[in-house]
Amino acid sequence: MENGKMKAKEVREMSVSDLRDRIEVETANLNTMKLNHTISPLEDTSKISKARRDIARMKTILAQKETQN
Repeated sequence: MENGKMKAKEVREMSVSDLRDRIEVETANLNTMKLNHTISPLEDTSKISKARRDIARMKTILAQKETQN
């Protein structure tokens, strides 16, 4: 997600364990971003919404993979 949003296709190609790790990392990044925004407003506040959507996309695909197995 460093270069913009992750595509659903890219997320679907990841393994379940990789997805879990990535969700953890991205959630930590989102929390850091929120904290920094509270202290000193970000120039591009849409990054927070995009990060939230990417995390939600990853969680949805993770749930789909887990129910398939």
